[in-house]
Amino acid sequence: MSSSSGLVAGMERHQVAVYVGALAVGALVGWIAPGAGPGLEYAINPVLAALLYVTFLQVPVAQLGHSLRAGRFLGAALVVNFVVVPLVVAAMFAFLPADQAVRLGVLLVLLAPCVDYVIAFSGLAGGSSGKLLAATPLLLLVQMALLPGYLLLFLGPELADVVEIGPFVEAFIVLIVIPLTLAWLTQGWAARRPTGQRVADAVGTTMVPLMAATLLTVVASQVPKLGDGLAAVAPVVPFYVLFLVVMAFAGLAVARLFRLDVPAGRAVVFTGATRNSLVVLPLALALPDRLAITALVVVTQTLVEVVGMVVYVRVVPRLLPDPVGVDRVRGQ
Repeated sequence: MSSSSGLVAGMERHQVAVYVGALAVGALVGWIAPGAGPGLEYAINPVLAALLYVTFLQVPVAQLGHSLRAGRFLGAALVVNFVVVPLVVAAMFAFLPADQAVRLGVLLVLLAPCVDYVIAFSGLAGGSSGKLLAATPLLLLVQMALLPGYLLLFLGPELADVVEIGPFVEAFIVLIVIPLTLAWLTQGWAARRPTGQRVADAVGTTMVPLMAATLLTVVASQVPKLGDGLAAVAPVVPFYVLFLVVMAFAGLAVARLFRLDVPAGRAVVFTGATRNSLVVLPLALALPDRLAITALVVVTQTLVEVVGMVVYVRVVPRLLPDPVGVDRVRGQ
């Protein structure tokens, strides 16, 4: 038991290296065994649902109502994600490649805020992971409600010819409703039974391995397609990099506008910059074959973003320094 707990603790301490390693292994698997790609695509939703279940399990139902009353932080998170980000995307939209599939992929991924590894990266930079964690269900609900409208606004009426509502409903049920319900049922069991609490605690330790498994599965399933789509995907990389640069300062401005403390402000910077590529990927995979490149555009954002988060962990504490020196205590 002690060796396994030590392994878990080691993975949590070095989770950035674990995630980067998972991406590298996924790329290697996809390159060596391209025939496994279609099968791995079927594994994306189950492993992602498991990851979100564990994520939601960290949000106690009793604290959720209290967190939703944290008006300034939630207001800042909603403004940065659903007002500022769409404006930034709108400014870039005219310069995107004209290919409809590419544009759809960029919009899908940039308009949806991250709800999984943003919590870990924010915590590594001294951000308030607890506030982000508690805001996760709300961010998921709002993005699923607004994303179809945003897509229609950017792409126009012809969007109805290529995007069906079915995959959005399926993603909402499979990736939000079911994991959230199971997480709250598990919490109820844990509150009544010591066995339930032990199970909940054990499940909670799987966050980093599940995140690594999700990244590995996603990349390994999509790398075999990259050869044919590389020329179409490469032009969007500068836009993803630019987005990360702009959102660092935009998030900082929103944090100051709402007069947040340092941990909450850093969390707002991270939530504005990180995107929900893993959750929107199933939507991209459900598109017609002629829009297959959309999924690659989404996955490319993941690759750029993970590298960007490594930089963010070092840069954000300098953009938003802690005057009381907590970072030094944490070893930042």
